[in-house]
Amino acid sequence: MKRITLLLCLCLVSSNLVIQAYDADNKPMKKDADVKIYFIELNNGQTVSKTFTVKFGLEGFGIAPAGTDKENTGHHHLLIDTKELPDLSKMLPATDKIIHFGGGQTETELTLEPGKHTLQLLLGDYQHIAHAKPIFSKKITIIVKE
Repeated sequence: MKRITLLLCLCLVSSNLVIQAYDADNKPMKKDADVKIYFIELNNGQTVSKTFTVKFGLEGFGIAPAGTDKENTGHHHLLIDTKELPDLSKMLPATDKIIHFGGGQTETELTLEPGKHTLQLLLGDYQHIAHAKPIFSKKITIIVKE
């Protein structure tokens, strides 16, 4: 009997710990510091060919295609040479400066004109809208050679 009581107490304590990891709507809470979006094998100041591969990294969140409404997930958007951000409370426009990867892609082949360019990643939700606290990579500058 003592073992059963002890087991029940442990279960109740464990369930309280799990409940504390969820918000009032019973959705898992995620700390901002736990999420990191970044470029893989592409560094600030790097010189690249006119056509090059860009790989996207993400930690602490999952990748899901656009249209998939799943907590703590999103899909990549690549911002090219953007000086001003679009309205992040609205659906991100698809332009030659904002490329959507709504299929859940984690890399692409990019062709840019020779010269300096800036690149930045932005994670969008299932509707191509930035999360309540936008998840950006650091903006990097690359040099495209002739």
